[in-house]
Amino acid sequence: MFSNFKKSALAAVAAPIALAMTLGTAQAADFPSKPIKFVIPFGAGGGADIEGRLLAKEMGKLLGVKLVPVNMVGGGGARTYTYVKNAKPDGYTIAWNSTSILTTTNIGNVPFEHSALDHIGRVEWQPMPFAVKGNSKWKSFAAFVKDCRTNPGKLKVANSGTGSATHLGAIQLMNVAGCKVIHLPMGIKRRNASVLSGEADAMIAPFTATVRLTKARKLRLLALPTYARSTIFPNVPTAKELGYNAQLNLFRGLSVPKGTPGKIKAKLARAMAKAAKSKAFMGLAKKKGFTVDPLLVAQFEKELAEDDAKIKGIMKKAGLYRSKKKKK
Repeated sequence: MFSNFKKSALAAVAAPIALAMTLGTAQAADFPSKPIKFVIPFGAGGGADIEGRLLAKEMGKLLGVKLVPVNMVGGGGARTYTYVKNAKPDGYTIAWNSTSILTTTNIGNVPFEHSALDHIGRVEWQPMPFAVKGNSKWKSFAAFVKDCRTNPGKLKVANSGTGSATHLGAIQLMNVAGCKVIHLPMGIKRRNASVLSGEADAMIAPFTATVRLTKARKLRLLALPTYARSTIFPNVPTAKELGYNAQLNLFRGLSVPKGTPGKIKAKLARAMAKAAKSKAFMGLAKKKGFTVDPLLVAQFEKELAEDDAKIKGIMKKAGLYRSKKKKK
């Protein structure tokens, strides 16, 4: 009798699980059947917005439905990632992520880790160069470092905001160079302007934000804390070539709510990779200077974990890290 009761109980539990699996498979097979919300963490008209909207357009062509861009600004990405984390895991809500998914989760803007979402893949990456004004007295990174060491705490290095990728890149590079500087959180719009006006002596910025001004000789790039030299500015050395172990890139990609079915994630990942290699998107990459280098789900998850550990390390040394562990 007990055995029959046990079998009935197991069957009662198994039935809804089997039904959910069946419905999930059917859902994945029909996906997508309606427009997809494409949430962008930053404001309209900026680099992230321009790239995201074009990728959404190209992905829509491949998936047969419209990807609707929605700008959801706030907290360095916190508003977007919180919204997407809490959305239904059905593939119809996507976050256009960036390195901000690691910075905002580690500085305490949200009470969760990046692993609270699922991640579709990386679309592109770009270095964050160390730049000074075009007519600056500093012709090399070595010259800047010499002045910085001679005058500790005097020179000012601008970034996009406290705890941003540009801020962490600046902290990392200045630390390994033995430079004590004043870090200025100027915001995305004022960062470049602060260097051009002389308010800041230098800055760390996304590569795409420096290309036009560098070609116009209004900015001078002194070092690239990245893997290799740029094909656009091949004369600019990497930090490693100069003897400094500093490397932190900016990336952009896609994330979805945790628990999104694997088959749906795979469809999105394939569309993302193809859209990234489209003529239109590759044309934008050539113009802006970012590197299209798609990584799909497993590879991207691995790279996220590696970058997360690096960012945690930089933040902890700088006193910026905020733990998500609950206090007892």
